[in-house]
Amino acid sequence: MQKITFFKRFVDDILAERKTITIRDASEANVSAGDILEVSTLEEGRWFCRLQVLSLTPVNLEDLTPLHAAQENMGLPELKQLIREIYPQQDYFYVIHFVLVK
Repeated sequence: MQKITFFKRFVDDILAERKTITIRDASEANVSAGDILEVSTLEEGRWFCRLQVLSLTPVNLEDLTPLHAAQENMGLPELKQLIREIYPQQDYFYVIHFVLVK
């Protein structure tokens, strides 16, 4: 089973299904619809759930919309700032849309 990590600050949003996408660069986008991912925190490596990938969609940073931000459970300016902090030199990403496996 494939693995993916999230900052621990996103754990509650993922478990409450308020966060339903993640935006990653190409190095972290080797998933396909239907894949089940084992999920842990980036900081501690603590496992906290499984997610099923619904889709993988390419997106440019400037094409992110308020819908993307809502799916990340944050505002659009906050989302773009966070992506810039994580990937300062990149503009092309992949949206991984997922559901919590219960």
